[in-house]
Amino acid sequence: MTTVDPTARVASGAALGKDVFVGPYCVIGPHVVIGDGVRLVAHVHVTGHTSIGARTVIYPFASLGTPPQSIKYKGGPTRLVIGNDCDIRENVTMNIGTEEDRGVTEVGNRCFFMVGSHVAHDCKVGDAVTFANNVVLGGHVSVGDSVVFGGQAAVRQFVRIGEGAMIVGLSGVRADVIPWGLAQGPLADLIGLNVVGLRRREFPKTDIHQLRQAYQAMFFGTGTFRERFNEVAKAMGEQPLVARVVAFVRAGTRPLTMAVHRADAETP
Repeated sequence: MTTVDPTARVASGAALGKDVFVGPYCVIGPHVVIGDGVRLVAHVHVTGHTSIGARTVIYPFASLGTPPQSIKYKGGPTRLVIGNDCDIRENVTMNIGTEEDRGVTEVGNRCFFMVGSHVAHDCKVGDAVTFANNVVLGGHVSVGDSVVFGGQAAVRQFVRIGEGAMIVGLSGVRADVIPWGLAQGPLADLIGLNVVGLRRREFPKTDIHQLRQAYQAMFFGTGTFRERFNEVAKAMGEQPLVARVVAFVRAGTRPLTMAVHRADAETP
């Protein structure tokens, strides 16, 4: 049974699924769609053309679906779409999209947003992504599945973060990060591969070893990066994990510009 606390305000036109709980002092706008089993603990603000997937839990003072922090936004009915089974903690903010992009901000399933994290307009966040406290994404950022952000990391507009990457806390990411990359620093550098994440995902040891070989050849071999990349794609491009890195690089609209440290490339 859906339960709405007497102190909450649910606008006419909002759609609430089955077994939704709307706690004290929540405010829900007229274009909001809330899936089955969603819990708004208390003091949650949901507005705009926002949809929230089933069983997501939202904690106090989260604000979802507010207009973009962009001077280019024209007030159109752009959207925010949040997937199933997300955990959205206190003071998290997410904005709807803008007309100049796809018009939608997307968050996948099973994501964990810790206190104070922010997803800006037109971002696309994959499944099972973890945001530690105060992580912020600029507009138009793309984040792959199973990425982990350490506390207070910040990502510049239009950057792509590949699947399985790890962004160390207090890092400022200004360039694309390859799948399974490990990035660290005030102006983040690529310091190796997220081997811990690969092992936790239970990829075969042979696949991880092949990815490490490809990483070494791609970033530390002879010749230009393009020559090294093409050689890796030709020789190892059908290996499961390597293929994902190759596809990510090829899909980019600009060259990889993140600095790479050799010293940490062998970190287990």
